[in-house]
Amino acid sequence: MSVFTASLLAVAKEVPELRRAVREHLGEPCPEVELCVSELLANVITHVGEGTPVTVLITSANGLVHVQVTDPDPRALPTLRSADPDDEGGRGLALLDAVALRWGVVPGPGRKTVWCELPAVRPGPVFRPESVGVCRQD
Repeated sequence: MSVFTASLLAVAKEVPELRRAVREHLGEPCPEVELCVSELLANVITHVGEGTPVTVLITSANGLVHVQVTDPDPRALPTLRSADPDDEGGRGLALLDAVALRWGVVPGPGRKTVWCELPAVRPGPVFRPESVGVCRQD
């Protein structure tokens, strides 16, 4: 199993740094994983507050990549909604929902964890469009 953990403050300048660290950990660009990490961190910034401490955990095993972001506010639960065409925001969880196999929220005492799972790609010499997933499995 491959494990990546980062503890950081949820601020906008950390988003590209976190994506870079995830790419380095996974060993290749994984746009869907990077998107999910970015959106989950952006949700904390927007709905819990900039500067909130978070923990990001990414595991890769059994053909799945599991991404989770934990923050200290159990009350600000994310909800999937439809954004109007003119809305500037409100599409983050819809994007996550579109690329993830499944996602959810685990509330806890003094915290919550928002997570998602994505398929991992096993590296191989043959390209088959129907088998394309997110990133390779270690």
